[in-house]
Amino acid sequence: MFRNDCSQRYLVPERMIVLKTSEEIELIASASQIVAKSHRRILAEVKPGVTTLELDRLADECIREYGAIPAFKGYRGYPKTLCASVNEEVVHGIPSGRVLKNGDIIGLDLGAIVDGFYGDGAITVSVGEISPEIKKLIMVTEESLQRGIAQAIVGNRLSDISHAVQSYVESQGYSVVRDFVGHGIGRQLHEEPQVPNYGRPGQGPRLKAGMVLAIEPMVNVGGASVKVLDDGWTAVTRDRSLSAHFEHTISIQPEGPARILTALKH
Repeated sequence: MFRNDCSQRYLVPERMIVLKTSEEIELIASASQIVAKSHRRILAEVKPGVTTLELDRLADECIREYGAIPAFKGYRGYPKTLCASVNEEVVHGIPSGRVLKNGDIIGLDLGAIVDGFYGDGAITVSVGEISPEIKKLIMVTEESLQRGIAQAIVGNRLSDISHAVQSYVESQGYSVVRDFVGHGIGRQLHEEPQVPNYGRPGQGPRLKAGMVLAIEPMVNVGGASVKVLDDGWTAVTRDRSLSAHFEHTISIQPEGPARILTALKH
């Protein structure tokens, strides 16, 4: 995801937003399905006693086995294939020898490249048994993503997505992260426009068929503020409250609802 740049949040000229052809969208969809299939295999291995480095190795194996290239490894110097963010880690947790414990939650963010086009997705899951309160955090974050996607239709404004996420999250007593935002995606992992998870409705570019976006709410139990640790990547909540993260890559259709490219096809 982009670091938030408030100065250009909704001011990006529409000419800077690259509309994709149907052929390009199918390549993004292929990459996105590899993300979804890799998530399914990684999820089956999330359990107490597993290290985040073991999950990273599996992610790398899966993506390559499906014929794609890991999108994150080496991107701007990031050292791993998977972002594995545990508990108070919001995003960009670097896999390591950290052992997962019963009651943890972990965000699993990964990307894949197929024929030069990117797919990107994230899920947050439990490790063993978690409390009803933590289950609610995960459920609200995932639902906020669906509410944002529901606004991704031709004729709406970009901030209609943002407002749908924020209004639902805050109605449930949580806060949305503002330091990191979603983004356009295609031949580059991060393209215009930025897609914040907060804002007033009716602002920014009109949504058009051919736009492909990675929408990704990051939701905290406590305050919205985060900080990046000394490793230069791992972002944590300043108050050390729990955080959850979900992301789908979607394409805006000429008519009707958005197509969720990272939704797993059975």
